[in-house]
Amino acid sequence: MRPDRLFPLFAPLTSLAGVGPKLAKPIAKAVGGDRVVDVLFHLPFALVDRRARPTIAAAPVNQVATIAVTVDAHRPGRSPKQPYRVVVSDETGEMHLIYFKAEGDWLQKLLPLGSTRLISGRVESYDGQAQMPHPDYVVALNEEERIPAVEPIYPLSAGITTRPMAKAVQAALAKAPTDLPDWLDGPLKAREGWPEWHGAWTSIHRPQSADDVAVDGAARQRLAYDELLANQLALALVRRQLRRVRGRPIVGTGTLQDKLRAALPYRLTQAQELAIAEIAGDLAAPTRMLRLLQGDVGSGKTVVALIAMAIAIEAGAQACLMAPTELLARQHAASLGPLCEVAGIRLGILTGRDTGTARRRILEQLARGEIDIVVGTHALLEDGVAYRNLGLAVIDEQHRFGVDQRLTMAAKGKEDGLDVLVMSATPIPRTLTLTAFGDMDVSRLLDKPPGRQKIDTRVVSLARLGEMVEAVARALDRGAQVYWVCPLVAESETSDAAAAEERFGHLQARFGELVGLVHGRLKPAEKDRVMQEFAQGHLKLLVATTVIEVGVDVPQATVMVIEQAERFGLAQLHQLRGRVGRGAQASFCILLYAANTGETARKRLEVLRDTDDGFVIAEADLKIRGAGEILGTRQSGVPEFRLVDLDRHGALMEIAHDDARMILERDPQLRTARGEALRTLLYLFERDSAVRYLGSG
Repeated sequence: MRPDRLFPLFAPLTSLAGVGPKLAKPIAKAVGGDRVVDVLFHLPFALVDRRARPTIAAAPVNQVATIAVTVDAHRPGRSPKQPYRVVVSDETGEMHLIYFKAEGDWLQKLLPLGSTRLISGRVESYDGQAQMPHPDYVVALNEEERIPAVEPIYPLSAGITTRPMAKAVQAALAKAPTDLPDWLDGPLKAREGWPEWHGAWTSIHRPQSADDVAVDGAARQRLAYDELLANQLALALVRRQLRRVRGRPIVGTGTLQDKLRAALPYRLTQAQELAIAEIAGDLAAPTRMLRLLQGDVGSGKTVVALIAMAIAIEAGAQACLMAPTELLARQHAASLGPLCEVAGIRLGILTGRDTGTARRRILEQLARGEIDIVVGTHALLEDGVAYRNLGLAVIDEQHRFGVDQRLTMAAKGKEDGLDVLVMSATPIPRTLTLTAFGDMDVSRLLDKPPGRQKIDTRVVSLARLGEMVEAVARALDRGAQVYWVCPLVAESETSDAAAAEERFGHLQARFGELVGLVHGRLKPAEKDRVMQEFAQGHLKLLVATTVIEVGVDVPQATVMVIEQAERFGLAQLHQLRGRVGRGAQASFCILLYAANTGETARKRLEVLRDTDDGFVIAEADLKIRGAGEILGTRQSGVPEFRLVDLDRHGALMEIAHDDARMILERDPQLRTARGEALRTLLYLFERDSAVRYLGSG
């Protein structure tokens, strides 16, 4: 149960003073949530320093100033379109306060003739006349405290302006408990000079200087460490839970493995053989396996997973392979099917699309042990899915599944434990790997299977779009198949589909029925139908969004055009490029960039042009853009942090990782005073599921 003292933070936004249902909506959109804690965690991106108190004559243009003035005259506009001017002065000169669409009565009360007022805002000059459009503050001299000396500025969304957002943040700060027990290690806190938890939030939201909100300032570092520690402690608890139940040794006989190897048209690489040996060692051990198989696009992870599943089947157990999408699940089943048939492995598939009699039959076969490997989506997690003897779960594209889903899958195993193998095609540097996977054992596939083609990658201006369409025409004439990927222009349901539909219209006008279209808003059955037609060669040119990023396997496709490539993350571009180069033909990837693309984005595209090593690309992306932007791409595989900038706080991750491990060694049930405080920390960052793994705690 969440501690009572945190309840005010998890109350709805409408519990904040001055926030009604109408205002709550745009605030929720801006802060990314509809609770008080979401407002508290909304960090300022800039500061306005209002401490400068010049005279009118000395006020610097285009800077914020706070000036004591006398109100001399009101000059309403001659028409509603003209501004309302209030003439003010001091001993050094005159200034005009400019208001658009303002009510005269309201301004007369705010700025009575002859009164003295403190005004604060940005000073401008028009035709040599000093002016201040819409001052941020106008107060009487005895109300000076109403003007903040240093004012934090927050990200906004449509429907919310700076002042109401600032008020909401102050109201959230007022609800933040002041008596939370400190979960930090005392010597670490003293060494780093970090403030108390509430003091840190006060510094952030009521700053006195730029240092108070700086990314590497003491307040922000402390709060970032809190979030990192919650992340690492939750992952450590999950890992311990998965390993708490002693595993059963799973030792294969080698018969199915030999059949699979003989059926492959190539020899496994050294990296694949090493990964298989590591997995086999884990399976044979009396503890449960929790291993991450990290491999670049095309490095052969699926074959390694198949041989791992074969080991489980040889030992009399079942295995399951869970994919993030129905399309990928069906592709896995299609690609594994022929190999399983040769080896005598019984393969089944179960997705949300399977209903009625077909679904019942699969469930019965699973329960009776008549299916050796079942491939599916999150449907494999549903309550009605029971296995006779599930020994190994393989989870593909791990970052699409949360920790809770991972544990639900683990609970499907017998009482003596379920081994879990997680696959990720996203190369992630070590610091970022820790944030996503904690202490998991890692196998890396660093080389590609023989026969994989190097993809000729070119960076081309979008201004040459016409030439590109003609180049595609020549490729189609040669019998090639082509992907044309359109960008996600903004975070909305419609924009990526609209971009793809528009390009589809242009290309269909040129190439007719050879062109197909897939995007995220299509129904799964329609998406699958179009993909199937492309895979079978009925369609030659596929216009798509990033729905084709993961797992689509069409060996005949040899050209990948990515429009406005600068809008994608490097790891994502690398994933997309990996959709071609899967057959014997030479393959090409064309990265089209917009005319206004900045130098940093161009550099990123050149990195992709110069190398096809996913780990090199990931490290380069980290250096060029910093972790913040990498984390911004939804395909990064790394959890989104609210308070952490991994580019600047990366060193804290290692400390949090070691701290979490030491905490659980000394206080495995979190029962000490610090342990109880750490439970509060887990609830604060909504790692509630991790708290449940503390036995009776």
